[in-house]
This record gives sequence, C-alpha cells and structure tokens, in this order.
Amino acid sequence: MFEVEPVEKKRPQGRPAAVDKTFRAFDPHQVLLLPPSLDEWLPEDHLARFVADLVDEVLDLGPVLADYTEKRGYPPYDPRLMVRLLIYGYTTGIRSSRAIERKCADDVAFRFLAADQAPDFRSIARFRRRHLHALADLFLQSLHLAQKLGMVRLGRVALDGTKLEASASKHKAMSYGRLTDKEERIEAEIAELEARARALLAEAEATDTAEDQALGADGKDVDLPAELDRREKRLAKLQAARAQIEAEAADKARAHAEDKERRRQERARTADEQAVTDAGEKAAAKARPKPKAQSNFTDPDSRIMKNSDGAYIQAYNA
Repeated sequence: MFEVEPVEKKRPQGRPAAVDKTFRAFDPHQVLLLPPSLDEWLPEDHLARFVADLVDEVLDLGPVLADYTEKRGYPPYDPRLMVRLLIYGYTTGIRSSRAIERKCADDVAFRFLAADQAPDFRSIARFRRRHLHALADLFLQSLHLAQKLGMVRLGRVALDGTKLEASASKHKAMSYGRLTDKEERIEAEIAELEARARALLAEAEATDTAEDQALGADGKDVDLPAELDRREKRLAKLQAARAQIEAEAADKARAHAEDKERRRQERARTADEQAVTDAGEKAAAKARPKPKAQSNFTDPDSRIMKNSDGAYIQAYNA
C-alpha cells in the first residue's frame, strides 16, 4: 500500500585480506542452469552403487510388493527406495529413522539412493515395521551375497577391482565328501547371518523407540534449535553474539589501559583522570576479540570450561 525505499543489504564486515589475492568464483546463490545427473554424484566404486544394484537387480522384493493390495489412498513410496535406504543406512551404522531422514537431505549417497526424494522418519519407521519379516529375509540375502563376493561384512565395505592371485589351482575341485564335512560349519554361518539380520532390525526399532520417548512421537532431532531455525533469526543472533564478544574485548582492553595509566601516574606522582579515560577509550577502539573468544546463544554469560574430570562443559567459574 505504501512505497518503501529498498534497503541495501549490509555485507558482513571482516578483516581485509593480507594481499590483493584473486579467489575462485564462489556464489552460494548460483542456480543450476541444467538439472543435475544423479549418476554423476558418486564415484563408480561407491558402496551406494552396490546397494542400488543389489536392490534393483538381485534381491527378490516379491514378499514386500505382495503386501500392497489396496488401490485406494495416497501413493506410498516405492519399496525399492525404502529398501535401498534401510540396507545402506543399517549397514553403515545409521539405525535411527530420524537420522536417515536427515541423511536424505545432507548426504550425497542417501540422496543418490532416494533419487533426491526425502521420506520422513515416520514413513521409514512404518515401512520397517510393516515389512519386518520380509526385510529380515532381504537382509539375510544381502549378507549371503556379501559373503559370496568376499566381503567380510556388509558395512563400510570397500570394493576394489584389483585381482590378487590365489594360492590354489583353478583345476582343484572340492569333492562331495569334503562338502558334506563342511555342512555343519555352513549351517552355523547361516544361523549367524540370520541372527545378524534380526539384530539390525531390533537395534533400529530400539533406536526409534528411544528417540520417540526423548523427542515425542512427531518430534524431529533438528540440527538447529528453534530460535535459530530461520535465516533472519540466525543473523540477528549471530550479530548479537559478535557484538557481545567485541564489547567484552573492548571492556577488557579499556580496563587494562586505564589501570596501566593510573599506575604510570602514580609513579610520576600526578593525577589526571581525563588521561585515564582517554587511554581507556583509545584502547577500547583498537580492541579485537581473540579467535577463541566464546559466546553462547542460550546463556551468553556462560563459557566452555574444563571440569575436574578433564571434560569440557558449558559452565560458570564460581
């Protein structure tokens, strides 16, 4: 309704570079002129590519797909997408559904596996609970395949194309008798793999349950607290924290300079309060915070300190 003069954005002030250096172009607001290719996001030997091929081409998802008999309702996420995320997440140590949701936004491998989609943690947890028995079998298949391919464990797996000569002849065959002798050991290995698959799912369920209790059924474990969730709030908080640190540095420099001037006057047997004030103001104007100077957004008066156990905590020095 009213015409308002455009306000020029203030650029953050910092110390000038020591030399007139030319830097590489960096524009955080640069838009992509062409859509990115998911296939170019990861190197060819990345574990996520192995998981994608495993789910899309090898594993039998029939038991999972057979559970979808209702045509009505909002379309669910593709089971291939969800199985990709669960296998890759669980075998790389990510058991929490909330953590998997976050990874779909800020981890390239997860974004590659999800085709740049981002299912929320409720959908991930519900999918796991709905298809618990089928997923246990899929994990068992995955572990079997990993074992057959020579992977000690399906986890932080490194796939390498280097061929190492084995100390065995290619003409050497295993007899039926030897296969029979190994039957008990193979059965024990299968039982161990089954237990490992069940343990993965049980640990994931326990992690989600604990997070539900801590954060609420619908609560998310966000990276930023609520007072910093928007850019305007973050900038205001950052500027306030910077101003506080600079003010503390100025006050410290002022007090030190005033004390130094008073001691100089005592030695000279003079008394000039204005000189004391001038010395303090001059020092405050030149003061710069030390790089390790702290400011806490929640409690600006507290500091990071080492306690009696040697651990660093946010505290006061009482």
